[in-house]
Amino acid sequence: MTIQQLLKTAPVTTLLLISFIGLFVIQVLTGADANNPSTEMLIKWGANALPFTMGDEPWRLVSSAFLHIGLMHLLFNGFAMYFFGQIAEPMFGSAKFLALFLLAAIGGNLLNSYVTWQGILEGTGQAGLSAGASGGIMGIGAALLVAAFFKISVNGLMLNLRSLLIIMGINLVYGFAVPGIDNAGHIGGAVTGLMIALAFAIAYRQRMIIAQQNRPIPQSPYPIHGPSPYQTDAQNTYQTYKVNQSSDVDASYSSHHSTEFDAHDTSNVNKTLNTAHDPIVSHKPQTKPSLLWTLLPWIVMLLISVGFVWWWQDIHYQIVEVLKTIE
Repeated sequence: MTIQQLLKTAPVTTLLLISFIGLFVIQVLTGADANNPSTEMLIKWGANALPFTMGDEPWRLVSSAFLHIGLMHLLFNGFAMYFFGQIAEPMFGSAKFLALFLLAAIGGNLLNSYVTWQGILEGTGQAGLSAGASGGIMGIGAALLVAAFFKISVNGLMLNLRSLLIIMGINLVYGFAVPGIDNAGHIGGAVTGLMIALAFAIAYRQRMIIAQQNRPIPQSPYPIHGPSPYQTDAQNTYQTYKVNQSSDVDASYSSHHSTEFDAHDTSNVNKTLNTAHDPIVSHKPQTKPSLLWTLLPWIVMLLISVGFVWWWQDIHYQIVEVLKTIE
């Protein structure tokens, strides 16, 4: 798929890919190592770091989703976004797709911060940093899993549930097998995408049920086992014609009259035939989808956003209280 085709089919996906690449290029041009950027450089460009994110810079929950730690990290996430985005964006719509990505990324970063903070409290962990679009991409992948389970089609094509499960499973296993991978971010993003996609799927299923109910029902113009009006009319017409062929009528006139009658009568019979076989469509009162099903995905995303704000405040206040105790 060319850039022009991708921009037309999935404009948000295209813009996200451009932003990933553009930010990486700017990092390199300003002195960052393309393969192993320093901690200071990553913090400068918006990485998710517990003391900053849970302090006065919560915007890092979003900015870190556009930042990548090295070229290979960028290429891996860029390919995954390209693969998932061109399918998910036409399915969910550009606005909902963008909201899904951002909320999944925030959910992943919040879970990462929570796990890091709990590790510090228990004395088994320390503050670190994370970056990358993995959380948002895992959210998109989880949403596609739900779509495949509910048999939601994309341009008439059904998603392969097994293939999606394999891809998601490889990502999770790889995260646990390789040190330094943000497993909490992956899981948090996937769970967030799953919850949002369930709202999409339920709303979609309800709209399909209503659309099925609104379809007109074709009905036969007469009972299948009853007498056919066409057959009765045709037989009566034929019998009348036979009676009218009187021997007192001149042969030439009779022949001429017979031809005209046949043509006229055939037309009538054909009209009768067509009328008799045209289906009668029963139009029921149209049922409109409830506004709830239209707004359900947005309502769920709003509730998730409120929950994320509460979650951030809870971790923030815990850190503040601990710092006060230390002082």
